[in-house]
Order: sequence, then C-alpha cells, then structure tokens
Amino acid sequence: MALHNEFGKWGEDFAAAFLREQGYVILERDWHSGHRDIDIVAVDGQTIVFVEVKTRRNRMYAEPEEAVDDEKMRNLRQAMNHYVKSHHLEKDVRLDIVTVTGDMNSFPDIRHTKDVPFY
Repeated sequence: MALHNEFGKWGEDFAAAFLREQGYVILERDWHSGHRDIDIVAVDGQTIVFVEVKTRRNRMYAEPEEAVDDEKMRNLRQAMNHYVKSHHLEKDVRLDIVTVTGDMNSFPDIRHTKDVPFY
C-alpha cells in the first residue's frame, strides 16, 4: 500500500474510533458508488451521518477542511443520495467532517464539524 494511502487509512481509523467514543454506531467504512465514496457511514441517535475524513500531517499550508471543495461536495452529495436510495432509508441524514492532523507516531488532533450544509 502506498504511504499516502496508509496514512489516510490511519486517519480514518482514528476518526472511526473517535466517533465510537462519542456514541456513534459505525455502519460502513469506505463505501463506494462508482468512483465516488463515503469514508464513514454512521448512526447518531436517529440520524444517519455521512462522514468525510481529511487527514493531514499539519495545518501549515491549509486547514484540512478546505480540501472539501465544490467538486468534492458534489461527489459527496451524489454518493449520499445513492446510499439513501439503495438502502431505502427514510431517516434524517447529515454530513459531518472529521479532520485528523498529526503523524502516525503520536496521538493526532481531531476536529469534528457536525451538520455541514451539503445543498
């Protein structure tokens, strides 16, 4: 596995563990719809939560959240819509972003932004 892929998986593992600690139930990880993906699908109470995870070594050049640009948001909307339809969901949904900043040899900084507007 390429180093950047391993690093991204490390960040997603931390994000999933963080969400579990917050009481979320993880339903899926790395769910794909064609070339679009959702990093984590979870349940928070009665709400289905789609989680985009961004992992960075530091915040020196940009905030990780800034990587969720218009194109990424469009792809997320399409993947979320496909997930809802293919699973026949009739629950409330929301989009969260979890950023993981640090390196694989230390405990990272984790930020959780809930209820990101996606329309």
